[in-house]
Amino acid sequence: MKYKRVREILTGLIPIAAFLLALLMGTMMIAILGINPWVAYQALYNGAFGSINAIADTIVKATPLLFVGLGICIAFRAGVLNIGGEGQLVVGALSATIICLTFPDLAGWILIIIALLVGLLSGAIWGGIAGFLKAYFNVNEILSTIMLNYIAVYGMNYLLRGPIMDPLQVKLGSFIPQTARLPQAVDLPRLIPTRLNLGIIIAIFFAILVYIFLWRTTIGFRIRMIGQNIPASRASGINVPKYMVLAFFLSGALVGLGGAIEVLGVHHRMFTDGSASGFTGSAGFNGIVAALFGQLHPLGTIPASLLLGALLTGANKMQRVVQIPSALIGALNGLIVLFVVGSEYLRRSQARRVELITEVGYNSKHKSKKEDE
Repeated sequence: MKYKRVREILTGLIPIAAFLLALLMGTMMIAILGINPWVAYQALYNGAFGSINAIADTIVKATPLLFVGLGICIAFRAGVLNIGGEGQLVVGALSATIICLTFPDLAGWILIIIALLVGLLSGAIWGGIAGFLKAYFNVNEILSTIMLNYIAVYGMNYLLRGPIMDPLQVKLGSFIPQTARLPQAVDLPRLIPTRLNLGIIIAIFFAILVYIFLWRTTIGFRIRMIGQNIPASRASGINVPKYMVLAFFLSGALVGLGGAIEVLGVHHRMFTDGSASGFTGSAGFNGIVAALFGQLHPLGTIPASLLLGALLTGANKMQRVVQIPSALIGALNGLIVLFVVGSEYLRRSQARRVELITEVGYNSKHKSKKEDE
């Protein structure tokens, strides 16, 4: 039992080791450019935690990562891959924006609740489409979610360049693809005099809720069982297609809610540069890394999101202080993704190996016992 506990702790440290290894590789790359790595990483730390504003920005950056990571946890636990975070963030934010611009005279708190619920529902529908195609037509979910990302982005580009473009931009002739500023009544409450808003509290609440759902409810158990063994799930009477669709529906709902919170709490308007990342900051993909770094556990995704948020926030400061090329920042982020994803594969392989050894040992013991009888 003691050996098993030590093994579990060591397995849990694999993602942290992968993260540190990525930073070590980044150190070598920075040194090759003739820049002092200590100064560079000191700037990164100061940019993420050096002041109240820096800490607030780190948490703000981590909030959408946490929502996406929670959605990924549900999908991956069901054995399906939700790569559609970018599109679901956009759809959730766009739906909330349209509601706020359409009904600006509603009381602020009522409009906030409606906008968040609409964002949640929109993301759920967007994710549910991929789940339905996977469950009933065996359409590869990676392909369908990526295609849905493109549909969401092109739909956003069309709307922001026409039907919901800021009337002021049209009047001035600048035609910047953005909406009007949302009514100030729908701004999410600030926790301190910074950009930090109520969104992080909502995100942590849902992280706890997802944990309870997956590990303390019958539906959550069935979703996890499907992810571990589909034939056994079918044999036990579980409606596999139904729960696959439900997993995608819930996954998309959380991501869509994250998009709505992003627009109500941070940006206060929708805008685009022609790609999803112009609005999302690639949170739809970075959230996958946060989920894997948190070992696909809702509570583990909280510190993982904060760590990645700190890296993204601090990287901007590091780029300004030591004049590191933006391409190197992208390469450093890519290394972290590569090593973290690789560590998840290593962790799963080790877990399967332990299960196999345990099963063989049990069978041998059972066989010996029968021979003795």
